[in-house]
Amino acid sequence: MTLSSLFWIFVAGFLVWYWWKAKAIKDFVLTAAKAYCKKMDVLLLDEAVYLRGLWIKRDQQGNLRVWRRFMFDFTSTGEERYLGRIIMLGRTIEHMELEPHRFSGPEY
Repeated sequence: MTLSSLFWIFVAGFLVWYWWKAKAIKDFVLTAAKAYCKKMDVLLLDEAVYLRGLWIKRDQQGNLRVWRRFMFDFTSTGEERYLGRIIMLGRTIEHMELEPHRFSGPEY
């Protein structure tokens, strides 16, 4: 086995490992988005979250962590689409927010 072969095996193994970890994180964020939408009385659309930012930042202890920004679509009335955001630092969710949207509750 040559050094070149070992290098490509390592690269392939790393890509599989990264895909596996990224999928686990995305599943975790999707579950959190569903729970947050339910709590806020809105409907998560497309049952999906989308990675829209990836960076390296320091946490409060000064350790380097992966910073991720996920976006998702939701609706409150069934007619308009709005954006929601989830910010993760490492394995913890730092922030979740919904764009300002119409309230679909009962009118008084």
